[in-house]
Amino acid sequence: MFLFGRFASFTVLRALAGEHDHFMATSSTTSSFTFPTLDVWLTHLESAHPVGIDMGLTRISKVRAALGLKFTCPVITVGGTNGKGSACAIIETILARAGYRVGCHTSPHLLDFNERARLNGVDATDDELLEHFEAVEQARVSLTEPVTLTYFEFTTLAIMRLFATRDLDAVIFEVGLGGRLDAVNIIDTDCAIVTSIDIDHTEYLGDTREKIGFEKAGIFRPDTPAICGDPSPPQSLIDHAAAIGADLWLVGRDFRYEAQGGNERQQWSYIGRTQRRSALAYPALRGANQLINTSAALAALEALRERIPVSAQDIRLGLANVELPGRFQVVPGKPQVILDVAHNPQAAAVLAHNLGNMGFFPYTYAVFGAMGDKDIAGIVEHLKGEIDHWNVTTLPTPRAASSAMLESVLRDAGVNDSSDSSVTQFNNPADAFQDALKRASENDRILVFGSFHTVAGAMAYRKSQHH
Repeated sequence: MFLFGRFASFTVLRALAGEHDHFMATSSTTSSFTFPTLDVWLTHLESAHPVGIDMGLTRISKVRAALGLKFTCPVITVGGTNGKGSACAIIETILARAGYRVGCHTSPHLLDFNERARLNGVDATDDELLEHFEAVEQARVSLTEPVTLTYFEFTTLAIMRLFATRDLDAVIFEVGLGGRLDAVNIIDTDCAIVTSIDIDHTEYLGDTREKIGFEKAGIFRPDTPAICGDPSPPQSLIDHAAAIGADLWLVGRDFRYEAQGGNERQQWSYIGRTQRRSALAYPALRGANQLINTSAALAALEALRERIPVSAQDIRLGLANVELPGRFQVVPGKPQVILDVAHNPQAAAVLAHNLGNMGFFPYTYAVFGAMGDKDIAGIVEHLKGEIDHWNVTTLPTPRAASSAMLESVLRDAGVNDSSDSSVTQFNNPADAFQDALKRASENDRILVFGSFHTVAGAMAYRKSQHH
């Protein structure tokens, strides 16, 4: 249903969430292309480079130079295993409430490619993007030795160029994968944030927190604020910051948050190097880890206060209005539906904690689909105590774990069929979600999680029912 045109991206490179597939090259490096619509451009880019992810900045840097890309406004670059989307959304919303013109690039998208490029909180239109796709293509073929670009590299350049031509007050770039060799790292940042470091994407970033920490610290720059929101950062990240002379802000040392218990309207305080923000409301994003993500975002704004100052009121309005689809997103109505793109054990642990804080539900149904290279057993271990009935689904991408593989992991984890628990296989997220809706009573809850593809499939199904 959503495998063509704008929805083609379900089956294509999700390099930013590490949800990427490999494609054979179909286009030569030297001939120029131009296409009439964004959909046709995206379909072309899915197969324009030999592999889905090609780590390294040499090719993209040549095209950036040909485009003459640079920014005069502050650039904020956000990396991390989990929490980067939240930090981007919080900074974007606070700056917008303060009256600044803001560009925000995030990925992957859930339903529409345009979600990746927001101008002042609104998704860029096809028309706004098209001329920049054409400019990137012209720059690519103008090189003495033309190069190919991956889907993520090409689209990131186009979005950067869109932002660079818009006279913005600030731009925010979310790292796709790692940091050091990620496409967004071709632009020198004015403030880097690493939200968290955990084991994920080991085939690209290494299999220890120390190796991954070094890759993520690659977005740091000399004499520039480098914010780390991980409470126990790898030594490699601290050492790299020291080696290049970055201005490292560590949570617990340079900034922290204090939750104020006891009062019914939950409040908290941010304490930074020179600023204290007291009596803040909890961010509109739900979940236990949001205070640490918000603190990292506020540390970045404190570090940039000379260039883009914000008031306490701007922060309050930003936190009250921030939205981020698919991150512990509780959909209004009954049964309660929760959408969460959690796709590694660290995110699953946070998700389990959040579910545990929601109060009593007779039964919890899960729609679960995941990539085959994830630590599926680690994810299940955190969540099996919160879920009664599992609808496991294959996802529409070659890298997905099959529903049979997911069932096998659940059986190994001790999930058995009874009146109180079950495991059922489905071929796609929409069917799995539809079945959960049929079986759940209005007092139950349905959790959709495990991948951007899983959440996107359920969202697309809900959208189709509301038209």
